[in-house]
Amino acid sequence: MPKSNVNLFDRRHFLGASALTLGSLTNLGLPSFVLAQQAGANDPDAKKVAQLLADFIARFCLKSAPPEAIERARIAFIDTMGVMLAGSNAEVSHLICDMVKLEGATPTASVVGQSLRTSPQLAALANGVAGHAMDYDFTFMSGQSVSPVIPAILPVAESIGATPSDCLAAFIVGCEVAARVVRASPRLSNEGQWHTTGVVGTIAAAAACAKLLKVPTDKIADVMGISVSLSSGIAANYGTMTKPLHAGNAARNGVLAAMLGAHGFTSHENAFEGTAGFFNTFGRGLRLSYEPFEDLGSRYELVTFGYRIKAYPSGGRGHTAIEAALALRDKVGAYLSDISNIHVMVSKSSATRINTEWPESVEAAKFSAAYVIAYSLIHGAPRIPAFTDAALKDGRVRALARLVTAAGDPELSDALGESGAKLRITLKDGQTFEQRRDYATGSQKLPMTQAQLEEKFYECASQRVSADIAKRILATLNTIHERPSFGDFWTLIQRV
Repeated sequence: MPKSNVNLFDRRHFLGASALTLGSLTNLGLPSFVLAQQAGANDPDAKKVAQLLADFIARFCLKSAPPEAIERARIAFIDTMGVMLAGSNAEVSHLICDMVKLEGATPTASVVGQSLRTSPQLAALANGVAGHAMDYDFTFMSGQSVSPVIPAILPVAESIGATPSDCLAAFIVGCEVAARVVRASPRLSNEGQWHTTGVVGTIAAAAACAKLLKVPTDKIADVMGISVSLSSGIAANYGTMTKPLHAGNAARNGVLAAMLGAHGFTSHENAFEGTAGFFNTFGRGLRLSYEPFEDLGSRYELVTFGYRIKAYPSGGRGHTAIEAALALRDKVGAYLSDISNIHVMVSKSSATRINTEWPESVEAAKFSAAYVIAYSLIHGAPRIPAFTDAALKDGRVRALARLVTAAGDPELSDALGESGAKLRITLKDGQTFEQRRDYATGSQKLPMTQAQLEEKFYECASQRVSADIAKRILATLNTIHERPSFGDFWTLIQRV
């Protein structure tokens, strides 16, 4: 790896870091690293971000992970498999698979929900698109930052014969790496307008694949450096087929980075923190701290922050508005024809991601506050049938959607994992109904039950496989942490 005299940790990043923190890291078995405040700005022993990540990835052992992290990894595999099966039936997935078939790659890995087999990279691409096609995949830290991880893990695991435990470990690694990148620059999405699924997800997928492939420690830093050059995704493409492409591209690029790095492909040691590195390039002027990388291995964000399993297949920033509408439905249901205005208030950053325009496509409907609120008031919870061409032809929903207005409210939080909403419905006689929701179903504050999780899985799986196959897939994933091998799992996830 090329050398540089620019060090990761300079004095301004760690003013106030305590000796207690450093001592606790050493006691937990983490390799000690020299902070610039102790050794000077040009100390050659000060470790770079890529090297800190490499040390964590190589060292991580599933046996050392908190049981809650393993349990959340199990649930994540169930939820992700369900939404991939459902998404594999979407038009965007059909288009991607048509392209994959034309590539004619060596058939070494299954594509979820398809009869197609292809290379690990192309399978990851198709899986990632399917997993994000319906916007039904769970959110972690900042949006769907790890959406590409499981779509990348699965084809690599199949091609090398990895165990279920190997996959769980890889997933946890991917999540913890993603969490540090997000915490280091927490406004990367809300203010920078980058789509974390493509930008952070690529790095997370690369970390997971490096773990799965057992890439040597001295090469993992190169894997991570490669991944930052492959990261991409802008929020402007929300509501189009390109949004799920961000997830597929990130999954494929994560596999690519890991495979290249494992074979000696190099990157710059300052790929993250250099003047022209990841953080300065993507986060121009945004708040930045490298301190989050300090607690890798001693703190698990899968436990601390957790994730939000989505209850509706649409943009997550609109879910609290949906639930506010559902809460008012019984009160205003008899007065729908008397409504003069429906006003929704969301956080300032969410106001840039949702809109009140009538959607011209299923993809756009997922980010239209006007559509999801009107649909919820008329029909109830917007599940999979709400996002179809037939549903968009509903004249009653369209008429009610014209009455929806929206605005940003600085009182509503847009902190990591939060996106509150206030809804006010005004009748023609001046009577008003109001509802506020700060957290949506599936969040840490309002977690889904096992029964709700399985109901969602079966709803999704039924879009592509039989009830019997769905039960067998769920049985495998429910016990993934106990299984010595995947058995016939790879055959089950394909569509015959």
